[in-house]
Formats: sequence, C-alpha cells, structure tokens
Amino acid sequence: MRILVYTGKGGVGKTSVAAATATRSAALGHRTVVLSTDLAHSLADSLDVPLGPVPKQIAPNLWAQETDIYDNLETHWGDIQKWLNAVLRWSGEVDHLVADELTVLPGMDELANLLWINRHRESGDFDTIVVDAAPTGETLRLLSFPDVMRWWMQRIFPIQRRAMGIAQPLLKRLVDIPLPTEQVYDSVERLFAQLDTLHAMLIDPRMTTIRLVLNPEKMVISEAERTSTYFHLFGYPMDLVIANRILPDEVTDPYFAAWKDTQARYMRRVEEGFSPVPIKKAPLFDDEVVGLEALGRMATALFGDEDPTSIYYEGRPQVLQALPEGGYRLTIPLPFATRGDVTLRQSGDELFVHVGAHRRHIILPRVLIGTQAARAKLDESSASLAIFFEQTRS
Repeated sequence: MRILVYTGKGGVGKTSVAAATATRSAALGHRTVVLSTDLAHSLADSLDVPLGPVPKQIAPNLWAQETDIYDNLETHWGDIQKWLNAVLRWSGEVDHLVADELTVLPGMDELANLLWINRHRESGDFDTIVVDAAPTGETLRLLSFPDVMRWWMQRIFPIQRRAMGIAQPLLKRLVDIPLPTEQVYDSVERLFAQLDTLHAMLIDPRMTTIRLVLNPEKMVISEAERTSTYFHLFGYPMDLVIANRILPDEVTDPYFAAWKDTQARYMRRVEEGFSPVPIKKAPLFDDEVVGLEALGRMATALFGDEDPTSIYYEGRPQVLQALPEGGYRLTIPLPFATRGDVTLRQSGDELFVHVGAHRRHIILPRVLIGTQAARAKLDESSASLAIFFEQTRS
C-alpha cells in the first residue's frame, strides 16, 4: 500500500494536485481512494462530483470522500468530550454551547479525520490512499501530538487510572464533581492505540510519503521551507515538492514578463531550499482545473508517463542531533560538493550555506533559535555537510 499526503499553504492548489495524483493512480490500475481531511473541503469541487463522508466510486478504480468531522469526533472523542463537557458545566461558569467547543483539543478535529487512513488500510480495499490534508499551519500542529500523547500514556496515564480507581469511591462521597469513568479511560486508551498506529504508518517511508505543494512566491516558499524542516525533525518522510501554476514558456505577453522573471528567481530558491528532494512543476492552465478530464491533463503535466505512487526520494534531507558536550549538529546531504571554502550566514531562523558553487537556504527549527552556526565540516565519503551550532544565550 502507498499513502500519499499532500499539504501546502492554503490556496496553492494542493487539492487539485492530490485529485490529479489519484486520477492518474486509478488510471494505472491501482485501487485508489482520495480523501479530504481539510476542515474546509474542496475536493468535491475539484472532482466536480458530489461527495459524502464515506468513499464513493466516481470512476474505474477511483473512490473519493470528504470526511465528516462531527461523526469522526463522536466516534473517537465522544466519551471523553462528554466527561470534559460535564466538568466544565459543573463549574457553573461556562455556557454549555461554549463547553462543547472547549472540549475539542486543538488539532483533535484534524486528527479524527486522519484516522480514516487507519480504516482504509485495515479494510484492504485500496492499493493507494491519497490524502488532501489540512494547510501546512494546521498540519504542523499535529506533528508532535503522537509523541506528547505517548509520553503521557506511558508515564502518567497508568498511575492516574489506578489512583482514580482507588480514590473514586471516597471522592464521590466528598465532592459532586463529575469523575472520569472506566469508559472514559477505555476511550482514551483506544484513541491512543489508533493514533499510535497512524503515526507508525505516517513515518514509515516504505508506505507513506508527504508531498509539499507550493507556488513560486516569497511567503509561500518560506512557509513550505519551515514545514519541510519540521517534517524532517519529526521523522516524516517527504519525497516530492510540487511547484504549481508556473507560467508556461509560450506565454510571451509583455504584461507577464515581470511575473515570469519573479517566478524564475523564486524557483532558484526552491531548488536551493529543498535539494535533494525532487521538484515537479505544473503549469498555470488556461482554464480552471475541474473535473476528471482536466485533472488528467494536470497529472500528465506533472508525472508524464510515470507512476505517481513511486517513491521519488528516500532519506532525510536534514538530520538534527543534540551533542553530549552541548550544542547541536545539523547534517545535510551535498552529493556533488567537493572540498573548498564553506561559508555560513545566519539571519534569525534562516541559514545560508555556500560550498563552492553549491548554495543551500535552510529554515532552522525553533530549538536552534538562540544558537549560532559556529563551524561546518564537509565529509566527502558520505557526501554530507555537518554544521555545528553553539548556544549564544545564557
């Protein structure tokens, strides 16, 4: 099975790219389902067919769905939400309508939608799952959730559950606050098990790859670079970058000349920032990309005769490690670099690396803010550059 997760800044065309990928996958004979987990669904509009919360076949080998957030939350979070709601209402300070909103943890709605990936994999009905995920801002919020929950489940949850089992009869006599029942604890345990399974699937590079969709614009590229950094930091495999809405060469009208120059300049930055991850380009079409026929044209422009379910890149373009003596080491691949002068320039969370004719632009993770790139070492045997960061703040 292959799971392809598309994300990108809102408005860059990720839904169209995801739908085009699914269309080509189905045309090649793969049983394919494309699902939107974005809270603001637009997949039905892209495919130009009505969709519901369960997969609907819309072409040979092709199914599509727009997940129902309310049904998913009730399924995976319902018992926990009811208890939290009762606690908030018991205080007498929170209106019951507000309590309903406060009992959904930030990101829980997107996570509940993503749990459909578990269902589809367990069903065995599909060869390929294409996910039109939430925009990058929301996606980034979810990256650390499984690790944080795992820490709590392994260290705090068992102690809390045992303590509550012992103390609950006494507490019920002393206070009338709603206490968590065994049903609530069972729901938490089931949810964690499903999230843990989902996390294991999403970080398995043989099964899943995440693909970033962007437009050649300054703000879009900056957000995409930051997202890419956090994908690498949390171990999520990324195998492809899609540059969408590129002005084609046949557009020669002087009105678009400045736009073409701007796009060309920013495409150089894309190549510097995401190397060695491959970059594919989709042109700005002369009409909106809506319906299976138009999506097929986009798929051809992107993938040609290739199978879009292929793994386009294996490995981690960045590896960050904490050093025992203090500080950090960031390792990046530079497959064609040879020994020569290495120049580092750091500005806030941006790092510019020059090695001979090679130039890399890197967005640094938050943990490196307050450190300084002090030195670098090129290892030709592994074709990689190690950059060492030292603390600059007390």
